[in-house]
This record gives sequence, C-alpha cells and structure tokens, in this order.
Amino acid sequence: MQVKILWADDEIDLLKPHILFLESKGYEVVPVNNGATAVDRNKDTEFDIVFLDENMPGISGLDALVLIKKDKPHVPVVMITKSEEEHIMEEAIGSDIADYLIKPVNPNQILLAIKKNLDKNKLVSQTTNSNYQKEFKELGMQLNSRLDIKEWYDVYDQLVYWELKLQEIEDSGMQEIINMQKKEANTQFSRFIEDNYLDWLNGVEESPQMIHTLFKNKINPILENESAFVLVIDNLRYDQWKVLSPIFSKYYNIINEEIIYSILPTATQYARNAFFAGLMPSEIAKKYPNLWLNEEDEGSKNKYEAELLEAQLKRLGRDIKWSYNKITSLDAGKRLSDNFTKLLDNKLNVIVWNFVDMLSHARTDMEVIKELADDESAYRSLTLSWFEHSPLHEIVKKCAEAGKKLIVTTDHGTVRVNNPVKILGERSTNTNLRYKVGRNLSYKEKEVFQVKDPSEGFLPKSGLSSEFVFTRENDFFVYPNNYNHFVKHYGNTFQHGGISLEEVLIPYVEMEPKSDKGGTTESQSAAAAPKRDVSRFSRRRR
Repeated sequence: MQVKILWADDEIDLLKPHILFLESKGYEVVPVNNGATAVDRNKDTEFDIVFLDENMPGISGLDALVLIKKDKPHVPVVMITKSEEEHIMEEAIGSDIADYLIKPVNPNQILLAIKKNLDKNKLVSQTTNSNYQKEFKELGMQLNSRLDIKEWYDVYDQLVYWELKLQEIEDSGMQEIINMQKKEANTQFSRFIEDNYLDWLNGVEESPQMIHTLFKNKINPILENESAFVLVIDNLRYDQWKVLSPIFSKYYNIINEEIIYSILPTATQYARNAFFAGLMPSEIAKKYPNLWLNEEDEGSKNKYEAELLEAQLKRLGRDIKWSYNKITSLDAGKRLSDNFTKLLDNKLNVIVWNFVDMLSHARTDMEVIKELADDESAYRSLTLSWFEHSPLHEIVKKCAEAGKKLIVTTDHGTVRVNNPVKILGERSTNTNLRYKVGRNLSYKEKEVFQVKDPSEGFLPKSGLSSEFVFTRENDFFVYPNNYNHFVKHYGNTFQHGGISLEEVLIPYVEMEPKSDKGGTTESQSAAAAPKRDVSRFSRRRR
C-alpha cells in the first residue's frame, strides 16, 4: 500500500525537487501552500504522515498542528522551521510532534523522518531478529558448557534482555524461539542447582551471594555511612524489575544492580524469614524457636519478620533507629505514604510490599486476573500498571526528594507452570505446588530434586522421617485423585517454591537519588562512601 504524505509550505513550489525525490521512492505527496488547506485536506483524506512549515501566513504551522492533531491525533506530524528559537521548539514538542527539522532540509532528511516514523517498527523488528539470531548461537554454546555462578548471572540477564526486546516487536515466531531457549536454560540451571546447592550451604564450594547473607554482606556496610530505605517487593522477578526500572530511573541513579540467589524452598516462609534473620531456616528454628513456625503450625509463617531483623541488627552491633513496615493492602500503602515524613529520622526503613505476591495468587484463583495476565508479557504489563498507579510509586518519589538511598530487592521469584508431576503424601503434607515436605512421600525420583535429610539443606525437621522434594523448570505437583481438576485449575498459573531461573535468580539494586539544581544528596555526600560497580556481570550487548 502506497504511503500518502501531506506537505504544507508557503514556498511549496521551491520544494519540487524534494517531492520528485520522494515520488521516485514510491511515496505519494500531496502539496499545499498554506495551513488552512492542510487542515481541510487532512479532514478529507487519510494521510500516513504530515510535514508542516512552521512559519506560514494565515494559519501558522503551529496552529495547523493543533487542529490536525485534534482531528486525527494519531497521524505523525513533522514540523519544519527556519527558527531555532527554544520557545518554538518547546511549543511544537508540547503539541506532540513526531519530529523537528531545521531549514534548509535536504531530501534525505525528509526520507529519514518518514522511515523513522512509518517504518520504525519494521526496521527495529528486522534488526532485533538479526541480532538475536546471532546471540542465539552464542547462548546455545554457553548453555552446552559447564557454567559457573557468575556465568549464570550473565546468561539469565541476556535471556531476560532478549525476551523483553522480542516482546516489543510482537513476532510470534521469534517468541517461540526465545521460549525454547529459555526452557533449555532452565533445564541446565536446574541441574546446576542440584549439583551445587547443598555444597554451597555446607561450605564444600564457594557460594554465590544468597538471600540469607544479603543484609549482612550488602546492606549493613551501607549503614556505616548512610541512611537507607530497603524496599522488599515480595515475589518480584528479575524481568519484572527490568520493566519497573525505567520508572525508578526518573528519580534515582542505579549505582549497583546484581542478581543474587534465593534459597530452597523459594517461598516466602523460608526465603523472606532468612533475609530478615540473616540465617537459614533451620538456624532460625534452633536459635529463635519462638519466632519460627513449621509447615504444620497454625498462623502466619512470616509473623515475626521485625523481631528477626531486630535480632540480626543486634548480632551485627548495629544500634540504630529503624522501622519495619509491611504493606498488604492499598489503604495501608496510602497511610504509609501520608505518614512518610515520620520515617525520615530513621537510619534504616524497611518496607515489605506484598502486591506482586498477591497478584500471583490472585491469578491462580480469579478468572479475570487470568485473562489480564494471560502470558509472561501480560504479567509484566500488569505489574508495571500496578506500580505506576500505586502508593509505592509516590513513596519512591518521596524517598528521592528526601535525598535517601534506596535499595530494592525481593525474597524469590515465580514461574509459570504447565507440566503436572504426580505425588502422594500423608494428609499432613503441605499444599505448595512447587515443593512438598512430609513423611512417606511417593513420587518418581527422576522427576524431582530430593533433600532426604533436611539438615543438609538447613531446613527444619518437623518429623523424624520428613523430607523435602522440589519441582524443576515448569513442573507442578498434583495428587492422582482428582488429577484432571487440579491440572485444569493450576496449569498455566504462576507458582513459587521450586527450582527455576525465575524463582532462584532475583534482583538486588542500590540507587542514589538524582540531585536537583546541582545540589547534592545525603548519599552523594556521605563520607568515605565507596563507589560500587554498576554490575557484577558483563553486558556485552549494551
């Protein structure tokens, strides 16, 4: 279909060579010599793009721009002017122009403006596909080698990068390819965890940075010189963080972004308690038995996070003023935002925000959420939409305005499950779909990762014969009785507790507020505060 161009300029006759050039490229150009005619023609005809001279007698280019946009807001308009005055540029940009060219213009500038606005998606798609195809081979070679801890950071970072890039171009064929490569990566990563996880915990091999030592190793040193807000967004995956990060970047400079390891089970009861306690679950149960609840115990399993953090701060010798805030509803978030100034005198403020976790559970139980978050892309989009309109967004802005350092992390991620794995257990067996703990569990050993002795995984024993078993990749546990019902209800839902890239590899991000008018913030002026690397893992494609 031929592209149709409207070009308005009071000296349009002098632009005949430009018009002939565009026509030789296959474009249809409708020339007019004033703004009023341009507005009228735009009403009568569907144009793909409009070029407007800014300085025309009668209806000026800026006036015509407003009228054209009012009638057809989606048509791209390119403003052409002799003037380089800033206020004219600002007015044109404020009126939603697609591009801004300074006279004299040559034909190639016009051609570039057309391609940038009309062919951008196709050109980006072609380039993205080509670049990923080159990267696909390299990633495949990496996945066929024995990757170490840091190499897995890089591989997962690249997979998330390409998943987000390919999502933008809406090419179903390329989406299938990245999904296949991600599935292969999850297979290899699950083997990597099974081969190394228990050795990390028991000191046989050097371990990566894990959730239970994160506060001690990363956050505590910062408190030596600076105050900080620590935001724990429950169930936040690395890809979700990458979607949210541009909003944070409006107010903050990201000075350190890392991928760290959660613990098994990748579930709130275990991972988040480990973060606040600075201990593995069995160590919490032994050292603070009154602050730990086993699977079979009644009550909230994360009831004592503030107490566990208080105990950790004491062990670290950190005698500071601090707060703990747990947000599980919109009203609670609004109240925290309204009372934000009360937090500013604290050395440390920890905010636990449960929305993403609630979204994951709601998607399992509510049909409307299933439809809104039908796939990975929609799940990320829903997370982004929530954040943009949430009290948390306001709190992040207030943190930056107050000059406070912000740290964002999570306890574990979540994975979309679609492959049922049968298991049998006693009535007391826990209900989580990604891991089971109990006695006399019956399953196929090749389908799970077993921890027969919970003490090896630093997990509490709730019975003499209890064991833990974990699903891998996109698997989920179902009981043989009423099998079809559970497969239909839980298939294609987001779950956590097992072994996958999405659940285990989680974000840890340190940010300093952007200063206004050349001023400095508390974190920028903190004495002896070391500059940290932007990332621990390479970004060869950037």
